Amino acid sequence: MAYVITQNCCKDASCVPVCPVDCIRPAGDDSDSPITEMLYIDPDSCIDCGACMDACPVGAIYYEDELPDSQLRFRSINAEYFARHPLQSPTYPPVVKHGRIEPGALRVAIVGAGPAACYAADALIDIDGVEVSVFERLPTPFGLVRAGVAPDHQRTKSVVSAFERAMSSKRLAAYFNVDVGTDVDHDELLRYHHAVIYAVGMTHSKELGVPGEQLPGSYAASDVVAWYNGHPDHIDRRIDLTGHRAVIIGNGNVALDVARVLLAGTAHLESTDITDDALNSLRDSTVEEVVIVGRRGIRHAAFSVGEFLALGSLQGVDVVIEGDDDLQPAPDDDVETVFKLQIAREYTERPPTPGHKRVVFRFQARPVEILGPDRVSAVRLARTAAGAARPGDDEGEILPTSLVLRSIGYRGTAVGGLPFSADTGIVPNEAGRVVDDQGHVRTGIYVTGWIKRGPRGVIGTNRGCAEETVAAVLADFDDGLLERPIGGRADLDAALADRGVTHVDWSGWRAIDAAERRAGDARSRPRIKLLDIASMLAAVTPANSTPGPQA
Repeated sequence: MAYVITQNCCKDASCVPVCPVDCIRPAGDDSDSPITEMLYIDPDSCIDCGACMDACPVGAIYYEDELPDSQLRFRSINAEYFARHPLQSPTYPPVVKHGRIEPGALRVAIVGAGPAACYAADALIDIDGVEVSVFERLPTPFGLVRAGVAPDHQRTKSVVSAFERAMSSKRLAAYFNVDVGTDVDHDELLRYHHAVIYAVGMTHSKELGVPGEQLPGSYAASDVVAWYNGHPDHIDRRIDLTGHRAVIIGNGNVALDVARVLLAGTAHLESTDITDDALNSLRDSTVEEVVIVGRRGIRHAAFSVGEFLALGSLQGVDVVIEGDDDLQPAPDDDVETVFKLQIAREYTERPPTPGHKRVVFRFQARPVEILGPDRVSAVRLARTAAGAARPGDDEGEILPTSLVLRSIGYRGTAVGGLPFSADTGIVPNEAGRVVDDQGHVRTGIYVTGWIKRGPRGVIGTNRGCAEETVAAVLADFDDGLLERPIGGRADLDAALADRGVTHVDWSGWRAIDAAERRAGDARSRPRIKLLDIASMLAAVTPANSTPGPQA
């Protein structure tokens, strides 16, 4: 018997070091390992000890005889991975933990409180003596885990439990509800910290660059995600779901999440933390078909195997594959491409069911225009071949729709006081060390997460990224590059209070969290989110926050 890793795998690799027989792959720095969206357990080597399941922060690991029906397929997926990549002992270098650092000798500010920031905080707090300050614009931490993960993926959201130890440490000070750039600037952070790590992510969706993109009814898919997840910046947004069809441009996991939420039905969502406004809109929705448009074929699709497979389990929803007839695996296809092709072939073999809703994957197509005099009424799609327009296909196909969502990735924006590459959308860096336009390292300034490497990877990808950046911080500390006098935390607290800035600490967040969970308990839901900042601050008792003087 064996344990099996399933759909919710976040790939932070917490399970890898606890496995006594080293049978979880791919992990570590083995350059010969394939790049995958999740980890796999070798069924022939697993000794059924359960250590991996205990360590998994998102509950993605099951004993094979206890797999839910919707996850049964992952038993064969795990086995097939190792059939293609036989288990071999890795030759990773031993991990050497940094020794204790004298208290007060290294204090690091982290800007942002999403997964990348939390993994960096965890790596720093793991070093005895290091002090950390985490700054976040909102009163709530966890970034896209709170506001980006789909409401029906509660197991994925549970990754935040992995951050509790660090975030609740007495050596970590949380400065939530503090906007770096407005309430405190970059130079001031350096006044009170030896180093600053920016983990600000990428918050802006890329644009299509086609006529009609600004019409009402055309949105970024990420804005819709923020709306149904209750992000304070999007609580006043209204999404019209009275049409028959929605079209999503792009085929990553965000696109599949939105398609699933639009089609799954409210019975599927009533026990989640989706907002009441979104739930009511979905209850009245008349959307019966979601078309997911991909410029190239399924081999280049950005969605993960798990999310693609999950669509086939939606009750009352057919999955349709169009535009790509090449669904047979090729010798050079990687393991997850093979899985995607296999699942796609199975979808094509399922007969459509009268009365079912549909999610349609339209491959080898691209939008050339969004049509409508006053709001979106259709999108014009042109066929493509391997990503290029076919000759004579300028007119394309007009696909009626009232809702077009772009889900083609994110772009970074310049961070005050830091170099920025408009071409790549990231802060130029070397292993996390920020470099200027001449390639010179900006001592004491670092980046991690998407603003460091670009918008790719899953939640757990941020762990290795953060650990690399923290290693750079510690190396610079050891070399004496960060040694200089700085102000104390009490001085920073006084400066914020003098400006009337109310900063929420970790206890304050716990008060918000408790209020949301109490409201959720009353309705048999995980939580009912507080949607506006005023309501969040009202849930924080005076003992949990540091209020500035009233104007």
